[in-house]
Amino acid sequence: MTDPALRAFAGHAFITPALLAQALTHRSAGSLNNERLEFLGDALVNQFIAEALYRHWPKADEGALTRARAELVRESALAGIARQLDIGSQLVLGPGEMKTGGHRRDSILADAVEALVAAIYLDAGFAACRTVVLPWFTDMIAALPPPNKVGKDAKTRLQEWLQARQRGLPVYALLHEGGEDHARVFQVSCTLAEPALVTTGEGSSRRTAEQQAAEAALKELET
Repeated sequence: MTDPALRAFAGHAFITPALLAQALTHRSAGSLNNERLEFLGDALVNQFIAEALYRHWPKADEGALTRARAELVRESALAGIARQLDIGSQLVLGPGEMKTGGHRRDSILADAVEALVAAIYLDAGFAACRTVVLPWFTDMIAALPPPNKVGKDAKTRLQEWLQARQRGLPVYALLHEGGEDHARVFQVSCTLAEPALVTTGEGSSRRTAEQQAAEAALKELET
């Protein structure tokens, strides 16, 4: 449950702590929740990332910039930021969401990140908000593939790498599936014949695990 005395969070010292409390309150917990803040935060995050990419890739075309922005602001990316900031432990949830582990759910975490951005903006203004928020995305921006490859998922990029060299396609296999119903965990292998290589990936769905395994294979091939 959110500490009522909490004033500093995610790199910002709130002048109006009530904004932070609202940003961390899910709609399941009452009428004064973070849905409206989420709406505003979504627009702010998109603007911050659009500007950052415009400066990061001075020669990239609109299509590449648009695809890269979509990668950076997608639900799973924002949820990853939420976990780094430990937002889940501060969320205020209704009994039903608490029981089903809502503080771990990507959709709830991503919405909370957007709401938090809006709360910082309303508390301190546009410039201060951008200064706080952009560092959350620095590593992801630096890790983006070249503009002509952005937007292609790891499985597609691995397939293209192999086909360009006339090598066999990868084979994916489910190694393990477990966890509770609301927090399933899948482990998958990715096997290449040439060069001989086996990598593994893990995720909350089989598709995510396959993408992780493909990404691991690409890193091995490219190094």
